[in-house]
Amino acid sequence: MTQPQPAQPQSPLTQVRSVDEAIERVVDIYDAACARAREVMEAGGGDYSAVTYPKIVVDVREWRPIDRSEPFGYVNESGRYAATVSRPRIMRGYLHEQLTRLTNNYPCDMYVGPSDKRIPPAYIRGVGAITYSEGVPRPTLDNVNDAIIDADWDAFHGPEKPLFHFTAERFDIACARIEHYTGVEVDTLQKFILFTNYAMHTTEFVKFGLEELARDDSRYTALVLPTGETVHSNDAVELDIDKLTLTSRYQMPRFDLITAGGDGITMINIGVGPSNAKTITDCLAVLRPEAWIMIGHCAGLDGRMRIGDLILGNAYQRDDNLLDRRVGSNNPIPAVPEVQRTLEFAVDEIYGADNSLMRTGTVLSTGDRNWEWRTSRELWEWLRASTGVAVDMESCTLAANGYRYRVPYGTLLSVSDLPLHAVPKLPAQAQAFYSNSKQAHVRCAVRAVELLAETPEKLRTRKLRKAIGEVPFR
Repeated sequence: MTQPQPAQPQSPLTQVRSVDEAIERVVDIYDAACARAREVMEAGGGDYSAVTYPKIVVDVREWRPIDRSEPFGYVNESGRYAATVSRPRIMRGYLHEQLTRLTNNYPCDMYVGPSDKRIPPAYIRGVGAITYSEGVPRPTLDNVNDAIIDADWDAFHGPEKPLFHFTAERFDIACARIEHYTGVEVDTLQKFILFTNYAMHTTEFVKFGLEELARDDSRYTALVLPTGETVHSNDAVELDIDKLTLTSRYQMPRFDLITAGGDGITMINIGVGPSNAKTITDCLAVLRPEAWIMIGHCAGLDGRMRIGDLILGNAYQRDDNLLDRRVGSNNPIPAVPEVQRTLEFAVDEIYGADNSLMRTGTVLSTGDRNWEWRTSRELWEWLRASTGVAVDMESCTLAANGYRYRVPYGTLLSVSDLPLHAVPKLPAQAQAFYSNSKQAHVRCAVRAVELLAETPEKLRTRKLRKAIGEVPFR
């Protein structure tokens, strides 16, 4: 049960004159709150009332038309927009960009101060043994929901409209879940994310990372492994990959190939199934990545296909039912052209003249791994109205949650079997296919996100913004 807390007056807010001042004030409030929490816990008790999340308020004084190409930083009406914020240091660049855009577009007044939401000590780093007493909150799910993301009426029709997509409590539990599933703290997570469900793909990614770190002119500065071990540039020249521990006791091993600006690449082995895909993207979304892309295997449905062909998903037929209550099946999940074109270019670059092995088409995702174990008539009824060219288990969930969270998404799959054409997935054939395809497949995806990182503004698309129920921030 939720521990009752004493009523608190509305915390005072102080007007700030610039975005820089706002960010510094937010960081100072959060750091001071965390320091106070450590003091209280170390002392075994004390006054916890000052341990609160910082709050940002932007009063848009006047609505006016702005540049129609603006991808975010706009509002539909004047009024007060507010957000509670957690871990502002890791979101500093994002907050700065969003506030700058908003305040440049409209005449605004900005206020920053402590909120009336206390920070549970379980979410604060460096806190030792936790003593719960009056006024010290336990982690609770009371304020953990996606009402803002899913455009709940009440979330947008109160005295304050949402500035950001998530409450501070939702942000904190998402970060905790990322660390729980991957075993690595969120600080090194990069802005471009690749998903796979094969350890061989993560191994190829590590090989690429070591090659890059050994170069004098590489954009990458370090590689964080699932164990938390960090490989730096000066270590990579003589490093033998066989001496690295690439496995993990955690459910979703994560690899962060880091750049100085955070626009490097994170690869996560999410395992199999749409539930895993939803779980991790529900959490990653709070960090506002620039894009996420699935690289996996699929069953080909076209008899002209061959094992190893590549499928670039340009439509998503959802048969996993996982997000139907959040995004109805009557809502189309569009492809993101900026991601599509870049993936296609990367395949052309990696495969050269042999790029005829790639085709675009509809990806059908199911929650049933053994979907092909049906009678011929059942398969006929299931597929007769579909233009699907490939079946997998994760792509549509990743795309639907990208659509829902306004994170650009894409899918590049490799055909591993043709179950409708007497080529089922069997161990010997599968292992041969994996050996022949894994390097090029990973390099295509890596090359694509490197190109996207060169011009991230191309991803700043209005295509994922909603007509109603939208917040000013990206």
